[in-house]
Amino acid sequence: MAVTSFSSYAGPSKELFWDELIPKGHVQLEQQDASSHNENTQANWVQPDLDAPVVQELNGKTVSIPGFVVPLEGDDELITEFLLVPYFGACIHVPPPPPNQIVHVIIKDGVPIDSLYDAIVVTGELSTKGWSGEIAEVGYTMKGIGVAPFEG
Repeated sequence: MAVTSFSSYAGPSKELFWDELIPKGHVQLEQQDASSHNENTQANWVQPDLDAPVVQELNGKTVSIPGFVVPLEGDDELITEFLLVPYFGACIHVPPPPPNQIVHVIIKDGVPIDSLYDAIVVTGELSTKGWSGEIAEVGYTMKGIGVAPFEG
């Protein structure tokens, strides 16, 4: 995977993990509790906990978050808009996680993503402004400034 340039980036980022995007004390609804128990088809999928709160203190912070890409905009070479999710297949092969477990990322100049199977780390300015699309309600948005392979 190619790595985007961090040259315009001026300071350290806070490394975040997905559980840090859930406010302390909030009991997150589990995925299987929200999904339909009928056929396992996308038509029956229900995104859980649509009112899941975000952590307001993260608004405007420069952070790095590991995750997987669900492409939204781009071409064969560069992706300019995507959802960052905590596990492979979220929003595509399995129902979306709660909104506070999805980050809508826009990277102005785009970034090459060689394989959607590989985890990445995205760095950028996080916002608690939500986003809504056809496949999911999202709790966070990010102006991405860099992407690197996840070295877990």
